Amino acid sequence: MSVDWEEVNTKLPFARTKDDFAKRKELWDAIDVNGNGFLSLAEVTKGVRDVLAVDELFDAIPAINRSFHHCKNVSTNPSEHGPDFIEFREFRLLLQTLRQFFEYYQAFDRIDTGDDDRISKEEFTSDGLKAAMEKWVGPVEDMEGEFDSIDTNEGGQILFNEFIDWALARDLDIEDDIEPEED
Repeated sequence: MSVDWEEVNTKLPFARTKDDFAKRKELWDAIDVNGNGFLSLAEVTKGVRDVLAVDELFDAIPAINRSFHHCKNVSTNPSEHGPDFIEFREFRLLLQTLRQFFEYYQAFDRIDTGDDDRISKEEFTSDGLKAAMEKWVGPVEDMEGEFDSIDTNEGGQILFNEFIDWALARDLDIEDDIEPEED
């Protein structure tokens, strides 16, 4: 699957500019269809499908879920509407993490050759992966050891949540995406 990274970047306006703020406000209004001032995970997911309308992004449901919960977990101010909703003040971070976690999902999907939403040790340590992995995160001395460090629940498979934690720690960057403009 080839991702149109320019389209993804355009549809996720998270830069700290007046132009992107205006785009975020417009996007927020389109997703917050009932006008109550906050978004549930279901509304965010529906907004990704119907408003952003980037099929590859909608197909990455785990990235949407993790992005939503990441924003709620890092928010420093108590939420007026509780922990199950995104408020506009958190929306820029949501868009930024959607972009980042979507990139991580693309990397995860490339490694998951069995298409079972988990990465086996065999997939992770395959001959062709080491070179790509080192382009993404830098040197990896021991692929089996790296696998074991990512598999924090010791289930013998890397789950997407475990992969995101590792990707964040290693500052993963796939080689063929187009980086969004700096804010």
